[in-house]
Amino acid sequence: MSSVHDAMLFQTLDDRKVRCNLCGHKCVIPAGEFGLCRVRENVAGSLKTHSFAALVALNVDPIEKKPLFHFLPGTRSLSIAAAGCNFQCEFCQNWRISQSPRERLNGGGKAVSPRQVVTAAINHDCRSISYTYTEPTIFFEMAYETAKLAHERGIGNCFVSNGYMTPEAVETISPYLDAINVDLKAFRDETYRRVMKARLGPVLTCLRVLVEAGVWVEVTTLIVPGMNDSDDELRDIAAFIAGDLGRGVPWHVSRFHGDYRMTETPSTPIETLKRACELGAQAGLKYVYCGNVSGLADENTYCPSCSRVLVKRVAFSIEDIAITGGKCPDCSEVVQGVWSLG
Repeated sequence: MSSVHDAMLFQTLDDRKVRCNLCGHKCVIPAGEFGLCRVRENVAGSLKTHSFAALVALNVDPIEKKPLFHFLPGTRSLSIAAAGCNFQCEFCQNWRISQSPRERLNGGGKAVSPRQVVTAAINHDCRSISYTYTEPTIFFEMAYETAKLAHERGIGNCFVSNGYMTPEAVETISPYLDAINVDLKAFRDETYRRVMKARLGPVLTCLRVLVEAGVWVEVTTLIVPGMNDSDDELRDIAAFIAGDLGRGVPWHVSRFHGDYRMTETPSTPIETLKRACELGAQAGLKYVYCGNVSGLADENTYCPSCSRVLVKRVAFSIEDIAITGGKCPDCSEVVQGVWSLG
């Protein structure tokens, strides 16, 4: 099922063309054609979206699964997604829904309104709604309308994103967006162009603008052997986070498992993950987490000053939270994050 809806953030051009200003591609779309995402269409000189109120997923998740470790830990988040993506990552783990418009798979979705999403979040005792699994920019209008309604009911909003939003898109959503986890997939433009069919620059700009807008930001890097796993590149990523975004921005380094068009690529060696954590600490990052490795990583949150365990995690469960008023109870060190709403 596809629900056609007026799109946001575009400008009309000559010859009934439109320029989409939602993401870094800034597609110029002739009448009757789609943008690179394959869900935004120029209909007679006006941009329409096919991903409004057409959900392919609606689940209740722990917020830690996003992963967001410094945003309302121990709470539940209602996770929603629509089909499509503005990237074409060769290693995508959700490609059956993210690439379904491009691969012509059956991924149209179920008609669910923004108000129904918010009602579901309330009924399931969710403190937030996460726009995830695929790229939330692709269903921006749905996310925007839902996020506004959620805030009216005291419910937070989280994006799990590739970070390709334009500054205009960030400015539009930021009053209603409380947190975002951005997947910084590499630190080489050539890798973005070859593997993701995108560019690095707009991602870095988006991350900076998100921080400036006051949205809580966490960063994830899926470490793919032979793609982004050199010490130099991992060091560059850690340095960018610490220097441009802030030492208190959490960095999640995650283990790769082959999928989609990279099934022959081996899983990330454990030593590479450990080395990434070391490089993050050397760059001055206060919070570095190692994910997607059962039983290996210590994903607790520690006080950067006195090393007290502040949040004790076991998988996606929280066993204890010791943070008091956003500070360590022992040494009063400020612990960056969003520990309550309102």
